[in-house]
Amino acid sequence: ATRGNTVAFGHYGLMALEPGWISNRQIEASRVALTREMKRGGKVWIRLFPDKPITKKPAETRMGKGKGNPEGWVAVVKPGRVMFELEGIAENLAREALREMKTDELEQQLAVLTEERFRLGFRRATEALGNPLQLRGIRREIARINTILAERKRA
Repeated sequence: ATRGNTVAFGHYGLMALEPGWISNRQIEASRVALTREMKRGGKVWIRLFPDKPITKKPAETRMGKGKGNPEGWVAVVKPGRVMFELEGIAENLAREALREMKTDELEQQLAVLTEERFRLGFRRATEALGNPLQLRGIRREIARINTILAERKRA
């Protein structure tokens, strides 16, 4: 699949490295953070659209009796997908704008990665880990997130 993996409109882009879902609220929060950091100086393109409905059953409902009601919409993101593009600003300002993602989103991702590192450590100890580079990649990602969070606490 080659669609959506190149910067088509702007000069800089934010590319997904991992698969996942991004909700319509997360897309809007990212747009607000980007435009605030750029001080409305450039142009932002959103290359995602939340076209997948997510359903949820009401709380305290027994199993069965059909599918739940639609609760929200998400965009399915695969690795290599360009999610946002920026134009009309300096490179250092573009980098800062792209780093200005929400801290709580980073902390959520950190918790997920820490749990994954824990599981991979067990698999390595029992010699069931097929690719040991997975563990190194997760450690590196945890270090990157911790660095960004530490920079934000200092500022």
